[in-house]
Amino acid sequence: MKVRKAVFPVAGLGTRVLPATKAMPKEMLTIVDRPLIQYVVDEAREAGIEHFVFVTGRNKGVIEDHFDRMFELDTTLRERSKQAEMELLERDQPAAGAMSFTRQQAPLGLGHAVWCARDVVGDEPFAVLLPDELVLNTPGCLKQMIDVAHDLGPKANLLAVEEVPMERVHQYGVVGVGASKGKAFEVSSMVEKPPREKAPSNLSITGRYILQPEIFKILETQERGAGGEIQLTDGMVGLAKSQKFYGLRFEGERHDCGSKAGFLRANIAYGLRRPELADGLREEMRRYLKA
Repeated sequence: MKVRKAVFPVAGLGTRVLPATKAMPKEMLTIVDRPLIQYVVDEAREAGIEHFVFVTGRNKGVIEDHFDRMFELDTTLRERSKQAEMELLERDQPAAGAMSFTRQQAPLGLGHAVWCARDVVGDEPFAVLLPDELVLNTPGCLKQMIDVAHDLGPKANLLAVEEVPMERVHQYGVVGVGASKGKAFEVSSMVEKPPREKAPSNLSITGRYILQPEIFKILETQERGAGGEIQLTDGMVGLAKSQKFYGLRFEGERHDCGSKAGFLRANIAYGLRRPELADGLREEMRRYLKA
């Protein structure tokens, strides 16, 4: 199974991290010195994704600008012989025509956002990456998933999952565990935010998916679910009636950057992984904790 396209739902309001997101998209908040959206695009690029589809909303134009060339900046860096900075920007620059942007005019949920990408994705399997969830690992989470997906058949769907404490399963979409298939396992059921006593496992669905295009037809007529929104999990439950779903316990450290505590934790974790920053950051943390 070849996965060439990835969808990035970036139309959300970022209410969990207000007031920072009143005028700035949460996807442009920085972890160390790079915006969140750059990390997930880099993850997709590492996995071999060729086309990047952004589902945007109002006040999200800065995301499109981030991936465009800024001639004034390029000229200034060149005039000042800032070679390292020029190479850094060039490395992150996408190829011409590799990115598409489409609008989700109303906040109708993740399922609706994915459906808005239907015409760009077309009739082929695709990935979905939620930009406020980062996975710190090499290879990245999506690369791990695509490597596994090759052995699951042409019409398989794959979800990244991780263990969560049983007392928190009511906060997540949770999967039931079926037979193993290599590194993956068959998903026997999917339940959105179940009470602890009814949860089929403690494996939660995280923000990485590989889905078949048949999901679009289901989402097109799907009724609103929890929160009055069109839920992606509900659409996947419908698709599971005709296609197999698998789960993968990915390797890596997941960071929920949509919460304030998770955002701060991610900055520390990613900073400590940078050789040029790690020692100085540890020293600053020791100094602060002693104060």
